[in-house]
Amino acid sequence: MLIIYLFILAVSFVLMFKSADLFVSGAAGLARVFNLSKLIVGIVLVGLATTAPEFAVSVQSAYLGHPEIALGNAIGSVIVDDGVALALAGLLAAGPILINCQLLKFIGFFLLGIDIFAFILALNGTIGRFEGLIFLLILGVYYFVLIRKREVGETLASEEEKLLQEIKKVKLSRRKEIKKSVFYFTGGIIGVFVTSRLVIWSATNLARTFSISETVIGLTIIALGTSLPEISTCIVAARKGEGEIAVGDIIGADILNVLWIIGASALVSPITVELKVIHFSFPAMLVIVATMIISLRIGCRLNKLKSLLLLGLYLVYFLLMVKLFVL
Repeated sequence: MLIIYLFILAVSFVLMFKSADLFVSGAAGLARVFNLSKLIVGIVLVGLATTAPEFAVSVQSAYLGHPEIALGNAIGSVIVDDGVALALAGLLAAGPILINCQLLKFIGFFLLGIDIFAFILALNGTIGRFEGLIFLLILGVYYFVLIRKREVGETLASEEEKLLQEIKKVKLSRRKEIKKSVFYFTGGIIGVFVTSRLVIWSATNLARTFSISETVIGLTIIALGTSLPEISTCIVAARKGEGEIAVGDIIGADILNVLWIIGASALVSPITVELKVIHFSFPAMLVIVATMIISLRIGCRLNKLKSLLLLGLYLVYFLLMVKLFVL
């Protein structure tokens, strides 16, 4: 049965990523047809593209009575994004990745602030529906402030233009484009949520097979699996000389992992926070996020030495987590 669970988990991840890709393509097509704001489309699509798998798995985990998987997935995804995805981007880039320090000053410290806030709320052992609502309200304010910042528009401009240029290549009538976009959008949503159920089913069975907590599965296998889009995006962006896009995507995804994913999951079902998560996982996340932000602020660039530091921190975290949660 172990082989079956692992096989279903792997296939589910592949199908989930394809479904998420269709969903984003459909959303982009509808945005083009209805002439929505490029800036709004860019901000929303970047977030949806990188966190749709985490969101689907986490919210459905909470709905199906496994909110600990949701919390583990969110925290684990932040750690994987910063310690693996961003580190690989820095290591594989041709040279140092230059960073917009003004933008990083706002978004970077906002990320660290909400991480600390989430940690404080978790200290009583529960993240309830009220706390989840607060997270979602903060996310709304974040988007409002972000849209008003010209720097964000400039940072996302190249990515948005590439996206819109790809959409314009499709030589279809308005009606056909709407039908195609609606089909992709709807099919993508259905696909993401159906495959996420398979991920949850196989993950919970793996937890029972190895007699480990569902939180550990969320922190490890599911977090790494749902973070594959960020990892692949960062590597491709870095190799194409678009390293700053990779950094922006990671920080944006980290913010959504805390506010959107933990917030929505807690709103669906209150999350019980294990003591080991309070004493180890949350502090580990704060250390890696703080290290990332401070490293990027020094010299306003990400070089190979800083990337190795982030990757090293992740490896230390992973080994300690295995010793603490599994052995």
